Amino acid sequence: MSSSVPAAPSASVVAAPTQFRVLGAISVAHFLNDLMQSLMISLYPLFRGNFDLSFAQIGLITLCFQLTAAILQPLIGQAIDKRPMPYSLVMGTGFTLVGLLVLAFAPGYGFLLAGAALVGIGSSIFHPESSRVARMAAGARPGLAQSIFQVGGNGGTAAGPLLAALIVIPHGQISIAWFSGVALAAMIVLFFVGRWAAAQHRKPKPKKLLPPPNLSRRWRLGLLAALLVLMFSKFLYLASMNNYLSFYLIHRFDLPIQSAQLHLFLLLFAVAAGTLLGGPMGDRIGRHRVIWLSILGVAPFTLLFPHVGLGLQSVLLLLIGFVLASAFPAMVVYAQELFPERIGAISGLFFGFAFGSAGVGAALLGHFADHYGVDALIEVCGYLPLLGVIALILPDVHQRAPA
Repeated sequence: MSSSVPAAPSASVVAAPTQFRVLGAISVAHFLNDLMQSLMISLYPLFRGNFDLSFAQIGLITLCFQLTAAILQPLIGQAIDKRPMPYSLVMGTGFTLVGLLVLAFAPGYGFLLAGAALVGIGSSIFHPESSRVARMAAGARPGLAQSIFQVGGNGGTAAGPLLAALIVIPHGQISIAWFSGVALAAMIVLFFVGRWAAAQHRKPKPKKLLPPPNLSRRWRLGLLAALLVLMFSKFLYLASMNNYLSFYLIHRFDLPIQSAQLHLFLLLFAVAAGTLLGGPMGDRIGRHRVIWLSILGVAPFTLLFPHVGLGLQSVLLLLIGFVLASAFPAMVVYAQELFPERIGAISGLFFGFAFGSAGVGAALLGHFADHYGVDALIEVCGYLPLLGVIALILPDVHQRAPA
């Protein structure tokens, strides 16, 4: 199983206090940003009916959204390591605002793809810098800070289907434009966050609080690759549920669209709750343990899910979302501890890879669903968390700040 890798002697630097007001603000902005993204995905049944789309075309919408985010995020993360751009957070949300308006008034399928791409560009600008700000505000509690930041995003993701069911589905596609106010609110919050971050960058640079672990660069790169494989299994499974759970429930149980969206909300609400737990647990018991318990531990629930009735499925959705989501904050901070000099690049890589694997997966899963049906899709994807066995090789590189 996992072996402990002692850290190199750390510089005698006292950790700065955790800036909870900043973390709260960046979490609220993350909530609003991801709410807008989730709203788009939640409206796939509406788009399918309005434009007579196949499952493969639905998958391509996600691909346009996720790939623009996946390709740009690592590049932006690397750029901000060299030259921080705190006010870029406002610009990123501006792209999302324009994307929403394109989706609201889209007359055809091509405009849906363009709107999705703009939302993806907004996400690619937002996530690396905002994750870097969360790390700056973390003090000696990076896991907790990453969870606070990410729970905002997952909360927004959970709220998307609920708002889609309550507002957009009854009032039609054009009502997406009403959420432009959400984008404007996010831009106001991010302006103040950017001003705080800019002030931090003007201060004299302190010594590194924690050095890299005593591992060769090749071994650290190998561990990074293992984390990305685990990320792929996690986000491909979530892509199958986020994009096709509503269709699955409508097909299998003959649910109306609004009821199916409420079940999707259950899953995404549980994801938000699990995210809040994963970071602080990693601070206490080691991030490697949280990672393998989360991904491998969810496999019994995902395998059972297609074989039970609607009532038990609702319970399993809560369990799956809660357990599976706790891994992501631990993964991000684990990777940041492997490469502490590349916080922006690592954040961009992980958020970008998450979006990219979900996007490519959604497109491929759409073709699978067209040929074999959504029932078979949900059943086959239930095996993906078994890849969590790879997490058992991760050593403990958890480092605590000096007192």
